[in-house]
Amino acid sequence: MWRVAITIAGLDSGGGAGIHADVKTFAAMGVHGATALTCVTAQNTYEVREAQCLAPSLVRSQIMAVWDDMGIDAGKTGMLGTREIIEEVASTVSKLGFPLVVDPVMVAKSGAPLISDDAVDVLRRRLLPVAKVVTPNRPEAERLTGMKIASERDAERAAEHIHKEYGTEVVVVKGGHLEGAEAVDVVYYKGTFHKFSTPRLESRATHGTGCAYSAAIAAGLAKGLDPLEAIKTAKRFIYTAIKYGVSRGKGHWPVNPTAWVEIPAERWRAVEELNAALDLIRKNAAVFAKAIPEVQSNIGYVIDPRYAEGPGDVAAVPGRIVNYMGEARPSGPPTFGASSHTARKILAFVKRGAEVRAAMNVRFSPELVEKAKSLGFRVAVVDRRREPEGVKRVEGGSMAWVVEEALSQTGGAPPDIIADLGDWGKEPQITILGRSPVEVVEKALRLLT
Repeated sequence: MWRVAITIAGLDSGGGAGIHADVKTFAAMGVHGATALTCVTAQNTYEVREAQCLAPSLVRSQIMAVWDDMGIDAGKTGMLGTREIIEEVASTVSKLGFPLVVDPVMVAKSGAPLISDDAVDVLRRRLLPVAKVVTPNRPEAERLTGMKIASERDAERAAEHIHKEYGTEVVVVKGGHLEGAEAVDVVYYKGTFHKFSTPRLESRATHGTGCAYSAAIAAGLAKGLDPLEAIKTAKRFIYTAIKYGVSRGKGHWPVNPTAWVEIPAERWRAVEELNAALDLIRKNAAVFAKAIPEVQSNIGYVIDPRYAEGPGDVAAVPGRIVNYMGEARPSGPPTFGASSHTARKILAFVKRGAEVRAAMNVRFSPELVEKAKSLGFRVAVVDRRREPEGVKRVEGGSMAWVVEEALSQTGGAPPDIIADLGDWGKEPQITILGRSPVEVVEKALRLLT
């Protein structure tokens, strides 16, 4: 059943904050996102160049248009701009009664003010009493309370003050601006303090954090979650959005709300594509059986490089692909982290920005190398005997060295084939590379038949 969440906020033309961040968050959290635009900003990752707010009556009409047609299960506010808009939003929401999360936006990440000075008191007196949840960061909480906040204990006092003074049921004082290895959010709810923490990230991707976090809480409330469960989920959500932020722009990069769904989707897609490649191997089992080296074969595939961090993000065949009575057979279904050897080679290409996401090893023979050249494949021949001893002693260093050697021979272009001549105790073999597992298997079939 679809739930509807509405964002009542401003437009960031750079797409990092405001309704852009909110709607992306709603979609990632599985609710339908509606909007009531309050202000338009000419904004990017490092400055707000101009802003213009809409008439309060138009803001109200947007809310009512959604309410009259679909209903609203929860909402959130962001940039409200003027006291008149705040008054109108408070009046409208109090009549409709849906749970509201207030992100008391006052200053943009670039430092530009996003609310008029005379509107702050109206926000305190009119909007906070209507809100179910309010999510100030440290500077916002200090301005709302007049208190200095330098510790978690100070944050607790500020949260309790906001609840008792203005009546907001749930108060979240965010810990992103406090010191410490953990980013700890202090929550006051029903007379009790709760804390939600994640490791502190040293990231430029902080543009839109408050917007996406409050939108994630609103999405949770729209889905019927208890406030604490909604906040707990939103905390994990925003950690992921910051960690895998959008690395574009000269200033504070945008957070990436879609990482919440893209990463699981990428892992599923990797397994599906590997299964398709393994089906192709099974259909040509006799051909591949003859090409399996003594160390056995394997095929690996890395998820979208934007999200790949290590071997655990590369799927391969556990137990490898073996020759069983003249037929190539995978020993098990694709599994992440199943082959560190294959993973390190693929990740070395990813690190260099090469368009290589899949790799498979087969037996070595000079005839196969010559055939690869005749087929027009880009071939690199690597002599492992030249590998420096210092590199051999570094975990994963050998695969990085092989990749560097290969790319140096191909002028930086990704090779189709690496012919590894081996070394003492290292079996020679051929690695076939490509953008997908099926592409790799198709190249292998051209080479082997």
